Amino acid sequence: MPRWLPLLAAAVLLAGCASLWSGGMERDGHRRIYVYEVVPGDTLYRIAWRHGVRPEWIVEWNQLESPERLRVGQQLMLNPPAGFRPGPPPQPRVAAGASPPRAPAAPPPPKAPPDYNLDWAWPARGEIVRTFADGASGGGKQGIEIAGAEGDAVRAASAGQVVYAGSGLRGYGNLIIIRHDDRFLTAYGYNQRILVDEGSRVAKGDRIAEMGRAAGADRASLHFELRIDGNAADPVRYLPRSG
Repeated sequence: MPRWLPLLAAAVLLAGCASLWSGGMERDGHRRIYVYEVVPGDTLYRIAWRHGVRPEWIVEWNQLESPERLRVGQQLMLNPPAGFRPGPPPQPRVAAGASPPRAPAAPPPPKAPPDYNLDWAWPARGEIVRTFADGASGGGKQGIEIAGAEGDAVRAASAGQVVYAGSGLRGYGNLIIIRHDDRFLTAYGYNQRILVDEGSRVAKGDRIAEMGRAAGADRASLHFELRIDGNAADPVRYLPRSG
């Protein structure tokens, strides 16, 4: 199990400060610093996925010169230094007739805004048996579950690069994580068999795994997550209307 080493950065902490990065910023720099100790099998993307932050932020916050070469026992700070300001998350499409969400105050523009017009497809065919709103009952995982049969095709929801393929994240079984651009990641869990390797490029709709089942489950399903800047989002808001 990952080991957390809480360290006090100041004698007095602001009331209500989040222990990990949650989007809020402390104004005076007083904060609780949490340090993660790298364990065997860890990768930058595995750590970022588990703790809900962007890999680039871990690199920046820890001034990593070789992020692809993490050392067992290496300690990484997992919350931002004072003054850090993330770029705004992209907005999902709005259904016809619906009112668009209220726009937040405009932050400084990012240096190189990525293209958010990603071409999405459903990762599997089947009924959604657990919605994003039901995530609290999914062992802490925040995504949807799509029912199917063992061996059914699991496909890349959009083009990108496989940044994790393995079974090292507890509760996900055989898991694949794909990075689509600077801000979007998708994850595909409970697979019976993984068909891609870390580092490989995939196109939208490529078969990347065979559907399996969660430990103790009585039916096969795909656990599917979408994260933007490390934050979980409801995949249904981004996927096409028909599967």
